[in-house]
Amino acid sequence: MNAQAQTATISKSDMEERLSFIGLDEASRADIRDLAPLIEQLLPTGLDAFYQKVRQQPQISKLFSGEGHINSAKNAQLGHWATITNGRFDEDYANKVRTIGSVHARIGLLPRWYIGGYTVLMEQLVRGLVAENWPRSGMFSKHNKNEMDAFQSRLVSLLKAILLDMELSVSVYIDEAEAKRAAAEAAAMEVMEKTVSTFREGIGNLNEKNLAHRIDTELDGDYDKIRLQFNAALDQLSMTIRTIGQSAQTIASGSQEVRSAADSLSRSAEQQAAAVEEPAAAVEQIAAAVKSSASRAEEAGEQIARTRKSAEQSGAVMRQAVEAMDRINKSSTDISNIISVIDEIAFQTNLLALNAGVEAARAGDAGKGFAVVAQEVRELAQRSASAAKEIKQLIITSGEEVGSGVALVNETGKALEGIVAEVHEITANVDEIITSTREQSRGLQEINEAVASVDKGTQQTAAMAEELTASSHSLTGEVDTINSMLNEFSLDAGNRREPANDIKAPAPRPQPSPARELGRKVANAFGGVSKASEDWEEF
Repeated sequence: MNAQAQTATISKSDMEERLSFIGLDEASRADIRDLAPLIEQLLPTGLDAFYQKVRQQPQISKLFSGEGHINSAKNAQLGHWATITNGRFDEDYANKVRTIGSVHARIGLLPRWYIGGYTVLMEQLVRGLVAENWPRSGMFSKHNKNEMDAFQSRLVSLLKAILLDMELSVSVYIDEAEAKRAAAEAAAMEVMEKTVSTFREGIGNLNEKNLAHRIDTELDGDYDKIRLQFNAALDQLSMTIRTIGQSAQTIASGSQEVRSAADSLSRSAEQQAAAVEEPAAAVEQIAAAVKSSASRAEEAGEQIARTRKSAEQSGAVMRQAVEAMDRINKSSTDISNIISVIDEIAFQTNLLALNAGVEAARAGDAGKGFAVVAQEVRELAQRSASAAKEIKQLIITSGEEVGSGVALVNETGKALEGIVAEVHEITANVDEIITSTREQSRGLQEINEAVASVDKGTQQTAAMAEELTASSHSLTGEVDTINSMLNEFSLDAGNRREPANDIKAPAPRPQPSPARELGRKVANAFGGVSKASEDWEEF
């Protein structure tokens, strides 16, 4: 590295360009030579001041092994200043300065300490030169103007020489830093190329799905940590692929079972949907029939209610007829009594007429007319008695018939009361039948709705079973795809992953059909079990 810095020498043209830019011409060099004796006097004091500060600064003093080392460095600086005061700023001078700068860079003297040390030395030289050339009493007097201009020229020339010397030395730091940077970049590039080549090989194997490859070559610095992490990542990836493979086998087995179960479920759902349609239609018909029976029962109830009302009205009429018969019977009795009185009167009249005839006969001719009248009265009395007897006989017969009619009417009234009672019972029974029929109708309606819901649910189950079947087939295909992709990976050297074996799923066990249970309950509710329901397939 140092050799590389030293070979970067300053050419004559580069040095002339520097001197021209800062204006350090031959006249300036003559000014510096004029100051040489005074500088030689001032240098030891300035260097002593500089090294005194060096002794006080640990970061610089550690670069010197002792006082002998410091004295050796001081003598070297005195020799270097002898070259500067000679004013010979050629390429040899420049290369010597750069050699000094290279030594400074090699021992670790930072530029700030180098420039700071030069500042201390320059302060001592400037103070000494000013004090020597311009005493305080006459520094700004007019007769010293020419001397002041000459001194200014010499002092500026000295400062230019100092800054040139400083620039040549400090530029070595820059060159050294650039050389170090270039060397570091070259080393880093070499390490990078090695690292990239190594990882290119590893990634190439990974791209070829060879997970058995590992980077065994150790790398520099932190790249080796990356190598170890890369190998660890491959280990984890291999383990993950193995786990995925095992899971894929498990999923493949499960998907086969799911597919078989889904196929069976789909078939059973279709059969169940077809089976549920029949009891649904039967229940709907039964519900309609029961509803019609309920309607007819309500109509019969209304007719029985009207019959009961008519029977009650007939009973009332019969009771009125019995009462009328009783009044007729009583009137007949009264008439019979009157006829008896009339018969008695007729009998008495007949006796009186008989007595009158006897008395008229006794009277002779004087009594003939009276005898005729008596005879007429007697005949009239006899006819009245005969008519009274006939009327009495008719009234007796009529009374007997009225009594018989009253008895019949009473029996009819009792029969009507029995009919009314029976009609009441029939009405109560019909009301219960109507209530029961309504409840049956509502129950069958609910059953019908339940069967319809079961039918709808069965249809949905069938649809979902078809979707499940399609999904299970799709899942099986995806699992096969995953297995085929996993089989492309090499987890061990030279070996590919074994494909998963196809596993047939066991047939699903049949489950009792809810539709069959519902049909059995409906059949039991109507007094029997349908033979067709016994043949339903369970699933």
